[in-house]
Amino acid sequence: MEQLKFILILLMFLSSTITSEYVRPLPRKNINIPWPWDSKSKTHSYEPQQVHISLAGDKHMRITWITDDKHSPSFVEYGTLPGRYDSISEGEYTSYSYLLYSSGKIHHTVIGPLEYNTVYFYRCGGQGPEFELKTPPAQFPITFAVAGDLGQTGWTKSTLDHIDRCKYDVYLLPGDLSYADCMQHLWDSFGRLVEPLASARPWMVTQGNHEEENILLLTDEFVSYNSRWKMPFKESRSTSNLYYSFEVAGVHVIMLGSYADYDEYSEQYRWLKEDLSKVDRKRTPWLFVLFHVPWYNSNKAHQGAGDDMMAVMEPLLYAASVDLVLAGHVHAYERSKRVYNGRLDPCGAVHITIGDGGNREGLAHRYINPQPQWSEFREASFGHGELKIVNSTHAFWSWHRNDNDESVKADDIWITSLVSSGCVDQKRHELRSMLATP
Repeated sequence: MEQLKFILILLMFLSSTITSEYVRPLPRKNINIPWPWDSKSKTHSYEPQQVHISLAGDKHMRITWITDDKHSPSFVEYGTLPGRYDSISEGEYTSYSYLLYSSGKIHHTVIGPLEYNTVYFYRCGGQGPEFELKTPPAQFPITFAVAGDLGQTGWTKSTLDHIDRCKYDVYLLPGDLSYADCMQHLWDSFGRLVEPLASARPWMVTQGNHEEENILLLTDEFVSYNSRWKMPFKESRSTSNLYYSFEVAGVHVIMLGSYADYDEYSEQYRWLKEDLSKVDRKRTPWLFVLFHVPWYNSNKAHQGAGDDMMAVMEPLLYAASVDLVLAGHVHAYERSKRVYNGRLDPCGAVHITIGDGGNREGLAHRYINPQPQWSEFREASFGHGELKIVNSTHAFWSWHRNDNDESVKADDIWITSLVSSGCVDQKRHELRSMLATP
């Protein structure tokens, strides 16, 4: 009888925490993206390249593109029928220099107001090809695609192909985009690599360590990232492109900066408190947070890297009843149970590390054993996540590994919102008290 009890207990433990035994394929090399002036390319200096879009406030979208021609205009024509543009918006532009590199003209133009869940056709600067985008829905259901630490390898291409096949509305990227690492032409090749997807659905990104391209005192850190990937920080009353928030279809999403100051006296912390004070859980019952460096990580890679930020910000996010936290940095996948302060907590957040987009540095294979109680599933594979918010109470998360060139669902779970579980009401006084503290 005692032996039988031991076997049953062992089976329960193994069913509650899973480390996948999947054998991963070999790494893939960096891919070569042709330059615009390559002999096989028909791109002219005035034609738009590296086109991507992002949400820019309610019913508005920011269109970003680059031209080699410094005299190209920064307007966007758009409409709901191909080739027929009944609206036009004028934007702004910038450029930057990095050591011996000089960027093209970087255009940022906000278009709108746009109808929800609608296909628009648009053209940048009056030249070049027509692009097509689809706006997110006004209400549930809505689907997010998620993958961090992309890079520009064969695995990256595979990840992007898999994401392109899923029916998503918004892409979330928790840091480490191009892996340019000061080689500025790699920002350009990354922009061309992601353009087919990023020009059609909004990409909402935050910075990682590979965006921090600081060479002693010779360069301005994040200048490449901030110039090329402008997010709605001003629309969310932030003073920095490194942290901001946005709302879409009943979800409030906060993008934090792991590499911006985050102590209790920092501008980021002050902004976070102000942003949380404006969240209306009746209008947006779901609350998500993204940043680069994970707080809950049982992989041996980057152990403890997020501890300082966690010590400062986790109490505030817990009081605010954050439903889900998404991070990257560790090149593997891991999903936690609801957790707070290192312990299982039904009112804590689900933490997901998804730094598995396909980067050139490879996967982080080594895990700490035994698997922590809070860790529910972990696997060192490239892949992407899909998060479908079905309604105000339920969401379905699935993670799809890149099994060679096939997308294979390896993990999934239904998530119940903290609004529906009563945690939001239970912690309302606690949150008010923390937000009122200077």
